[in-house]
Amino acid sequence: MLKKALLISTLILLTCLNANFKEGEKIFLQKCSSCHGKFVDMKTLKTNFFEKENKLLNLNSPTENMLAYAIIDSSKHIGDKSDLEMQQIEIEVYLKSYLENPDLNNSICEPSIIKYYDKKLPNDYSLDEDDLSNLAIYFMNYKKERLKKVTRQVRVLSKNYDENLLLKEANTNNKKLLVYATSKSCHFCKKMDKEVLSLEDVKDEIAKDFVFLKVDVEDVSLPFDLKKTYRGMTPTFFALNSEGKLENKYPGSWNKSDFLLILKENR
Repeated sequence: MLKKALLISTLILLTCLNANFKEGEKIFLQKCSSCHGKFVDMKTLKTNFFEKENKLLNLNSPTENMLAYAIIDSSKHIGDKSDLEMQQIEIEVYLKSYLENPDLNNSICEPSIIKYYDKKLPNDYSLDEDDLSNLAIYFMNYKKERLKKVTRQVRVLSKNYDENLLLKEANTNNKKLLVYATSKSCHFCKKMDKEVLSLEDVKDEIAKDFVFLKVDVEDVSLPFDLKKTYRGMTPTFFALNSEGKLENKYPGSWNKSDFLLILKENR
């Protein structure tokens, strides 16, 4: 009975949090999105600010994902993730204080980026306590909910794949390509599939930056002329840019930590 009661309580809590997230999302769209733009992937943001001096996007305020990052994950983040209830309260207090007296000098956004933002900030958001509470929950759960929308499906290539369509997908989503050479008879491929590639956090990291292509080399030819550099070892991972040009090759099986480093160095 106790386990059943705990399960019911957990389901009720999750339902409430999801409802509050949806309300927070609605409030952001209705009252905040006119100033703060929609999601822009991190690679494009870095290019915009650190290579193009904001001339690529001409942003005059942070996007929704930049706000969520600043509040939750930046060096100036608000609250302690180990105490979610208190963190929510602290975020609500911050939002209320900042919106009543918006001042770039008190911003938690990256200092090197603030210089591009409008100096005169609007202060007519008209948010009540419930709005602030729902917005806090929205930002606290933004990253998790965003990842749910990211396609994490492994693309298993068949014999009739179209390279142009794969490149179009990569370019449309501003992602690179990760090609996984495997085979049905490969023991270490099966081991990696089970112990590394099946893990949810690994899937999330792949989906952030790559279109992931799995190729059974016993049946299907490798795309993008990779057979020219392929030495017949499975597994082998090929990291390509969005134009299909090979950047790095990693033959062999990898544990989780080493595989995550491979992903990191090819972003």
